[in-house]
Amino acid sequence: MASRVLYLLGSAAPPVLQTADIVVEAQRDGWDVCVGLTPTAAHWMKDELRSLERFSRHPVRSGYKLPGEPDAWPPATVALVAPATFNTVNQWAQGLTDKFVVGFASEAIGKGIPLVAMPCVNAAYARHPQFGRSLATLREVGVRVLYGPGGFEPNEPGRGRPDAFPWRLALDAASEAAGG
Repeated sequence: MASRVLYLLGSAAPPVLQTADIVVEAQRDGWDVCVGLTPTAAHWMKDELRSLERFSRHPVRSGYKLPGEPDAWPPATVALVAPATFNTVNQWAQGLTDKFVVGFASEAIGKGIPLVAMPCVNAAYARHPQFGRSLATLREVGVRVLYGPGGFEPNEPGRGRPDAFPWRLALDAASEAAGG
């Protein structure tokens, strides 16, 4: 098993459907990968969850564990929040932690776990004033946000290109954030 542990935390945007391929790619890069999904993303991928667990060798999490339960995942070296939807970005920046993915990412700030985020929103959401404030907040607390030139660039509504989501950029940034 790899000594570097990547938490791949995804929310319900179309590129999340590529998670299995990204886990394999990250494993080729030497990562031990743990997958966390928002409840909606987990619902979208319900038919793939068991196979994701088999080849990642970890349970896929979409909810908090019960108090007193041991953690089923090894400690994170770095967490990659991708794709990060409008809702996930705003909840994270505001500390609204009803979802496991957002709760982990919020707590990771205080624990000093390196964090990389790659939003996936359409241009209409991106124009909402709270979105820019949320990205600025995350950057201010040390999250490496891959958005805009050199990161994810939004399309107009209905013109998304999920296959063009820059996963390689996200994985490379996670590796850099982990120190190599």
